[in-house]
Amino acid sequence: MPYVHATADVAESASIGEGSKIWHYAQVREDARLGENCIVGRGAYIGTGVELGDNCKVQNYALVYEPARLANGVFIGPAVVLTNDHFPRAINPDGSIKSAHDWEAVGVTIEEGASIGASATCVAPVTIGAWALVGSGSVVVRDVPSFAIVVGSPARQVGWAGKAGHPLEARGDGRFVCPVTGVEYIETDGTLSEVEA
Repeated sequence: MPYVHATADVAESASIGEGSKIWHYAQVREDARLGENCIVGRGAYIGTGVELGDNCKVQNYALVYEPARLANGVFIGPAVVLTNDHFPRAINPDGSIKSAHDWEAVGVTIEEGASIGASATCVAPVTIGAWALVGSGSVVVRDVPSFAIVVGSPARQVGWAGKAGHPLEARGDGRFVCPVTGVEYIETDGTLSEVEA
């Protein structure tokens, strides 16, 4: 059974997976789909039709705007923003208030196991690769390769992370090792992959 705190606002058409928890004052909009064992923290926002895979964590006050897609095991830190509008305006050129029909939402895609640090902003449309790590406070305006560590505004790659989340140690000849798991990786043409055991 999912747990929904009494103060949370969860649309009837939202689908909440087994074992998921929606905490104080969080809002989950219409047709959002959360997988199993997800956590949506206090005051977080999950937009209309947003999809979360299993075992995702969306920390306090994060804003996940539609049409974001999060794969399994994604971590969204406190106060992260996933945007959805290329050209934001409150009004049209004629002064009329913009409605949902006056713009086309674009989304952020986050692949398996990736982590977005506290207060980072991902400016759609971007894809964050599997197991990538976006540093706190970063502003992501370009796609992030799988396993990449990016920081800054605009975010730039400063290294590689393993599945344990720790920076990989360079071993020369494009080879890297995780200091926690001992798993080896190899970089080929800017792409990192695990070395077959």
